Amino acid sequence: MPNLGSISLQRGANTALSELIPGGNGPIAVGFGWNIIQGNGPATELVASAVLCDASGKALSDEHLVFFNQLASPDGAVKYVTDGDQEELDLDLPAVPEDVEKIVFVVYADPDVRKPGNFGGVRGAYIRISDVNGRELVRYEIEEGSGVDVTAMIFGEVYRNKGAWKLRAVGQGYKTGLAGVAKDFGVAI
Repeated sequence: MPNLGSISLQRGANTALSELIPGGNGPIAVGFGWNIIQGNGPATELVASAVLCDASGKALSDEHLVFFNQLASPDGAVKYVTDGDQEELDLDLPAVPEDVEKIVFVVYADPDVRKPGNFGGVRGAYIRISDVNGRELVRYEIEEGSGVDVTAMIFGEVYRNKGAWKLRAVGQGYKTGLAGVAKDFGVAI
């Protein structure tokens, strides 16, 4: 459940993070959550990641994909951390280089663990933004019914808008998994 006072977004909606963050610009935590419905087959293993993109919508480089095998962006502005079962990406917004126009948050079914995996058995998936004290500021709960053909999904994106940061709830599924995401963002995996 979202914290009292947290903003709840629907697919396609956005909100001004700069108005929610104490001081207007600072560090935030991007958290993810989901429940996997267990079946008779292999369980899906989901992985959260971030892609730092330029004005063309492409990753600045292969090193600008942050996930469990690449724990930080080259500038250190985005870091992958785990706290038990919770996956999180910490963003130091003032440290994000000027050539980064948006940071896209992708969750994908790990193709190397417990094959095959998809979002068919995923329920209660969400992305949330919290301040440095852990207070939830905004949450987007992914709509149910993603389908068994979706193997990766853009949950949301933080982007620059007139000198301020905003969050957009996306919820866009990929049938082509991490490979499709990598192709769209110009990352070699």
